[in-house]
Amino acid sequence: MKKFAIALLLSMSSGSVFAANSTDTQCLIQKYDAYIDASLTWYQDLVSITTETHPDLKEVGDWFLAGRTHHFELNRAAVDYYLVKDPSKVATDESVESWLKLEQSDIKVLSQRDDELGKIAKTTFNDRQAPPNEKNYELRSAFADLLSHPSNIKPALDKYNNAVGKASAIECK
Repeated sequence: MKKFAIALLLSMSSGSVFAANSTDTQCLIQKYDAYIDASLTWYQDLVSITTETHPDLKEVGDWFLAGRTHHFELNRAAVDYYLVKDPSKVATDESVESWLKLEQSDIKVLSQRDDELGKIAKTTFNDRQAPPNEKNYELRSAFADLLSHPSNIKPALDKYNNAVGKASAIECK
């Protein structure tokens, strides 16, 4: 009877630990998702502001935004995966912007996988291997010009900073 009681207590406590870890993992995923969403919105806003004054850069802006989206969605999927499978690969003790550091070699390895993470990594890897859009320099120059006049981007930058601040303020156990 004592062994049964001990086994029952151990199973209950390990279940509680699992539930706490699962809750913590979900919280961390939500925190990182909030950061990713803020980043994607920032780039969408930056491209929109730029193409309003440079409509000829709409196509390259869409190309740039697709690349940024692939990059951030890979990071989202990788953090989701690693938080569950190998939390040591996610530096949750650092600022949320620095949780994940994927080198090109890491992305290449991930792109060889046959799961959803592999598919997302392959898209990002292919983006990075592809030649840049022929108007990439013009877009980057327009970004530099835009960013050198902070009043032009203040609302978008404030929105980004507020969203990242809210994401960073999320406290997980």
